Amino acid sequence: MKNIQKKDNFAQLGEPVLRLQAKQVEIINLNIHNVIKVMRSKLLASNGVGLAAPQIFESVKIIIIASRPSKRYPLAPDMEPVVMINPSFESISAKIKKDWEGCLSIPGIRALVPRYSKIKISYSDEQGALQELIAEDFVARVFQHEFDHLNGLLYLDRVEDNQDIIAESEFQKIMELKVT
Repeated sequence: MKNIQKKDNFAQLGEPVLRLQAKQVEIINLNIHNVIKVMRSKLLASNGVGLAAPQIFESVKIIIIASRPSKRYPLAPDMEPVVMINPSFESISAKIKKDWEGCLSIPGIRALVPRYSKIKISYSDEQGALQELIAEDFVARVFQHEFDHLNGLLYLDRVEDNQDIIAESEFQKIMELKVT
């Protein structure tokens, strides 16, 4: 918790915590619940759709997925926030699709990133109960993006061609055309 309190913003590209292999959560105790509380608050305030604990300077395996339409993601489906502790996944479709991603830890740019389009996620919930979730398309993409954070990877590591990287302002123009 000491790390959360000393930092007001998200860990940014270049922060060492973003390149670490996050630690397994062994016990879901008050400290873990406090990390989750801060993650929920920061995710809501940022209008993001997903967040991994390393982004708030806590190198533990916790993700929150919270898909909803917004200016950044006008076509995102509505989904209640889901806290995932020690998540893992497997692809249940060989289909890989490139689509746009951004990151609260890398503001100002977007890139086309290849991801599995349908996956099965296994995780523990906040009470420690094992859960499974089938995720497709946007939600599967958000999960894989956040899962990469737990392994010290950033979405830019998965970009296949530098031509697939654009400014946020250019991405917004593309989104406006899709929505209208």
